[in-house]
Amino acid sequence: MSSPVVTRFAPSPTGYLHIGGARTALFNWLYARGRGGKFLLRIEDTDRARSTPEATEAILKGLTWLGLDWDGDPISQFARAGRHAEVAQQMLAAGHAYKCFSTQEEIEAFREAARAEGRSTLFRSPWRDADPATHPDASYAIRVKAPQTGETIIRDQVQGDVRIRNDQLDDMIVLRSDGTPVYMLAVVVDDHDMGVTHVIRGDDHLNNAARQMLVYNAMGWEVPVFAHIPLIHGPDGKKLSKRHGALGVEEYQRMGYPAAAMRNYLARLGWSHGDDEFFTDEQAKAWFDLPGIGKSPARLDFKKLDHLTGQHMSVAEDAALLHELEAYLDASGKIPLTQAQNDGLLKAMPLVKDKAKSFDQIIEKAYFILNERPLVPDQKAAKALDDVSRGILWELTPRLQNASWSREFLEEAVTEVAQAHGLGLGKVAQPLRAALAGRMVSPSVFDMMVLLGREETLGRLKDAATDA
Repeated sequence: MSSPVVTRFAPSPTGYLHIGGARTALFNWLYARGRGGKFLLRIEDTDRARSTPEATEAILKGLTWLGLDWDGDPISQFARAGRHAEVAQQMLAAGHAYKCFSTQEEIEAFREAARAEGRSTLFRSPWRDADPATHPDASYAIRVKAPQTGETIIRDQVQGDVRIRNDQLDDMIVLRSDGTPVYMLAVVVDDHDMGVTHVIRGDDHLNNAARQMLVYNAMGWEVPVFAHIPLIHGPDGKKLSKRHGALGVEEYQRMGYPAAAMRNYLARLGWSHGDDEFFTDEQAKAWFDLPGIGKSPARLDFKKLDHLTGQHMSVAEDAALLHELEAYLDASGKIPLTQAQNDGLLKAMPLVKDKAKSFDQIIEKAYFILNERPLVPDQKAAKALDDVSRGILWELTPRLQNASWSREFLEEAVTEVAQAHGLGLGKVAQPLRAALAGRMVSPSVFDMMVLLGREETLGRLKDAATDA
């Protein structure tokens, strides 16, 4: 029986949750959740000068907004430094590592000479096979003994077999002379102790895998399945940077994108399942697999994100969409909705979410239900309410006083008035829209009338018809 899948996301808390990191987290989450496994979170906070509690909080908030739940408590890598050092000592005791007394100055002098002579700068410690009796009474680093012949093969699920000649590997330091463990050791020990079975991460870590395998092999630990995914590039094909727009996931929340659309878009950014573009979380969990990840960098495309956002908003549950809209307002520092506005927007949601590609667009289309009489029309709406249009609205009002309040009748009544003036329905619908919504972007005028009800509709028509 195979062991359960365990994946992990291991960000460094030195800033916001980068969009590339968010995609890595998503891939790990999908792979684990789709197989009934565990998705773990480790904060790699060993860089004490740059790691901050604020950055850790930003990462947790970003993952929470994206809906990527993790199992158990987040693990601090720094807090496990004692365990990392213990493993280094175990490798030393077993003869898989050795004490290196070479100073930093000696190593740098060797490299300078090698560069000057055109030789390899790969440092070979003279202490690798030294007799312990010759060891000086001085501080030392612990280096792992790398094989010096043959090759190391990284069997990568995305990149294929990656072969590295062992004579290109140095004897990596695992414990510094001050007793602190290096990152390369800490990652391996943590992954082993956490039971990680699959390491899915950016391909900028690919070269690290060969060196990390030295520790796995020295300790006799099973090497996890590696999957190194290409990075995300901008639309121009260059490495993603600030010039391409939003980099942190919190920026996407503040821009008004829903989390479901972001999950869908990020999943498709470098991974595919046939020609499927729009899919649910459950479908993504069932379909996601490592061979579906491409080898080439994915390109950020805001048009695709907007398109997917429109699709997700149109099928989202109204109450859930309203709840996320409230969180968007809070995250973007905008004025929250009142209870009355919440109630009205929930009723109007089936009308305003259709074709919307951001929460701002929903709010814009919902202006008619979020504001009370008398509405103040914007410039475009005011322009549609000229003297002729006001006269038509005034003529329409008595026809609606005692009529049956149904969409069919309302459309019939407006059509009759339009025909009496030799106008098409659209010519009357424009001032009607301006009167009802105060904006030219809104749901169907007839849908608004049904939702607003007779009294409110007639009141708005009267306001517009008499406002000179």
